[in-house]
Amino acid sequence: MAAPGFGYPEGTKITDFVPAEILPLVHEHWYQFPPVNPMWHFLLGCIYIVMGFWSILGNGVVVYLFFKSDTLKTPSNFLVVNLALSDLIMLLTNFPFFAYNCFSGGVWMSSAFYCELYAALGAVTGVCSIWTLAMISADRYNVICNGFNGPKLTKGKAGVMSLTCWAMAIGWAIPPFVGWGKYIPEGILDSCSYDYLTLDTNTRSYNMCIFAFDFFVPLFIIVGSYTFIVKAICAHEAAMRKQAEKMNVKSLRSGDDSAESAEIRIAKTAIFNICLWLCCWTPYALVTLMGVLGRHDNITPLMTMLPALLAKSASCYTPFVYAVGHPKFRQGITIHMPWFCITEDTPKKLAPTDNKSDGDNSTQPGDTAEKA
Repeated sequence: MAAPGFGYPEGTKITDFVPAEILPLVHEHWYQFPPVNPMWHFLLGCIYIVMGFWSILGNGVVVYLFFKSDTLKTPSNFLVVNLALSDLIMLLTNFPFFAYNCFSGGVWMSSAFYCELYAALGAVTGVCSIWTLAMISADRYNVICNGFNGPKLTKGKAGVMSLTCWAMAIGWAIPPFVGWGKYIPEGILDSCSYDYLTLDTNTRSYNMCIFAFDFFVPLFIIVGSYTFIVKAICAHEAAMRKQAEKMNVKSLRSGDDSAESAEIRIAKTAIFNICLWLCCWTPYALVTLMGVLGRHDNITPLMTMLPALLAKSASCYTPFVYAVGHPKFRQGITIHMPWFCITEDTPKKLAPTDNKSDGDNSTQPGDTAEKA
């Protein structure tokens, strides 16, 4: 049946336009909903194109600079480029097909197998990105809070951490192919994801494990790491002020009178990172949790798609938050990609011949806001 125009016949359902091959995968929950206004398909398709552009641009720049600039090939940046690579793959494998479906009547236009593969690729890259963010947070906690006393992050350790993220992501994406959990069309039925609507023990147990190990545990690591970072910086600033009082000076830092204190900068950075993570992933996690708990009344096609869109939008923000906004990456852009018209001073200690690693555990008080 051809997709209708703006006026739908009475009794038309969203499932009436699903190809026969895909229909067996559609959960019975979606059969009760009428088609959404075609405007939504067009709007979501346009949004995904914009997201795809910024994700490919931002993450592509991060990956390119990492391999182009020797000064950026540090253990800490290995984790950052792993995040960029995961986010890049997410949008490259998801947005072209989703956008094509949106502009083709708002139905899944590929095979049933690719519906499952599409969902699995989204699951792998999403989980890998979440765990990489957790690893980055833990590394920054170690560098800032432990300093010389903490274990130094080496390229070998960073490689193992990155491989662990991919192994966990792939490991959790395989079970639906072998009978534990399932991948099905969701929302307005032009994309596919986890089956969080079926209430049998098999599907529920899989989704609860995903929710616990791939949302709550990384959330605990990220929030915990930045909380301890803020506490450590505040304690350091308090000690600096106390020492300044003993020396009868206003501040131990030159220019500190006009500059924002390090503790305020680090607090703002930490709160921003945590809030960004929560805003991107929590809405979709809540939709999943409602489905697993059997509270399906509020799970509508659009109510499902918008949180999913927000989760994928994280791949557009993270390269700018964790890499492109960092002075060393900006210096790399200045040197290797001058057509971006980004100018960043290159101090002698950060010149291309300098091989100092970001993974060094030595940190200066003024560096903490930058590293967080």
